[in-house]
Amino acid sequence: MSRPMVIQPVAVSFSQRRFNAAAILRLAWDVPALTASDAMSETGLTRSTVIALCDDLVDSGWLAELADARTAGEAYRKGRPAKRYALRGDAGVVVGVDAGPHRITATVADLFGRELGHAVEHVPTDAIETANRVSLTDGVVDAALAAAGVSAARVLCISLGVPAPTDQNGASPEGENSFWRLMNPGFAQHFAARGWATVVENDANLAAVAEGSIGAGAGAPSYITLLSGERFGAGYVVNGQLIRGTRGGAGEMRLLNLVENVGSADGIGLLLRDWVRSAKDSGALPAGSALNNVSLNNLDAPAVFQSADAGDPFAVQLIVRMADRLARICAVLAGLLDVDRIVIAGAVAEAADLLLERTRARLAEVTHTPAPEIVASPLGSGVVSAGAVRRALSYTRDHALDLVLDDTME
Repeated sequence: MSRPMVIQPVAVSFSQRRFNAAAILRLAWDVPALTASDAMSETGLTRSTVIALCDDLVDSGWLAELADARTAGEAYRKGRPAKRYALRGDAGVVVGVDAGPHRITATVADLFGRELGHAVEHVPTDAIETANRVSLTDGVVDAALAAAGVSAARVLCISLGVPAPTDQNGASPEGENSFWRLMNPGFAQHFAARGWATVVENDANLAAVAEGSIGAGAGAPSYITLLSGERFGAGYVVNGQLIRGTRGGAGEMRLLNLVENVGSADGIGLLLRDWVRSAKDSGALPAGSALNNVSLNNLDAPAVFQSADAGDPFAVQLIVRMADRLARICAVLAGLLDVDRIVIAGAVAEAADLLLERTRARLAEVTHTPAPEIVASPLGSGVVSAGAVRRALSYTRDHALDLVLDDTME
């Protein structure tokens, strides 16, 4: 008589178990509640494996076990009510930083992206080249953590936006542009030494990330975020993918040096201030212009926009001049990448309706139809820090099981 066949259980390797746990955790990130049936359907794992992995994720602090469907008063099928799990938004925090030339902003958020704390430090114009940017940024980050009421041990990832190209390690090129090294003086190494996963990225790229997820780029497969302050920078998203380039310099605007009637990457704010100063110095600024009453130290793009909106003829002339320049920039970028939309981002976007109206009309004259849609960002001056938060959340999600949760968390 032959013996019955005995099927030996197949051992699951540690790496496979870790892979399966990561897959379940990614599912939990996208839903308010996750059941074993949901996870089985999405992963093909058995119920016992799913429950064991979920229990492990509860023990490690990533997931919370919720009341079952029956207890929660939800509809359920006959039989044993399903266990339900949810991502713990308080499992840790992320930090998003906009480390701009004149202002450093830090935002602390939970794992759902909800803002918990915020801090800002302004860098005086005469101190940009001498300021210890690492120390300043450290202080702003710590102030944001204090405002959020969380300790540094809770930080899982920090993402910083800098006005410079960055490589995959978060470093900016040496030698080619001293300003880049000034703006990114070893942030990646410094914050990694604090024990945090660290991502350092070009600020315009982070602005593009924010626009695509919560801003004016949402719904557009291909768009450009044109970040303008003192200088232009661009973040390119083509067919849903952020384009960085070999050395992270895809969004650098040095090509504008070669564009007729543009000639530089100088931004909207810088140019309007220079044009008003030149008009004052030459006596070309009409005595009746409201811009005579604005100190050049305080003059920014919104001040010119507001004067133009109020009917100041000289301010309107400046807007027409800027619209021609901006239309040429948009025509070049759109011609290169064939995008659906160009988002004008940064503080200048907050009051730029007249500028964009004139730019759209001029763009229709200098480009092939259909011209890309030109829109203003709704995210204002917070666009880079918002993108930094989104990037830190994305990194945390993709590398969650490589990160260490604070074991003192309640």
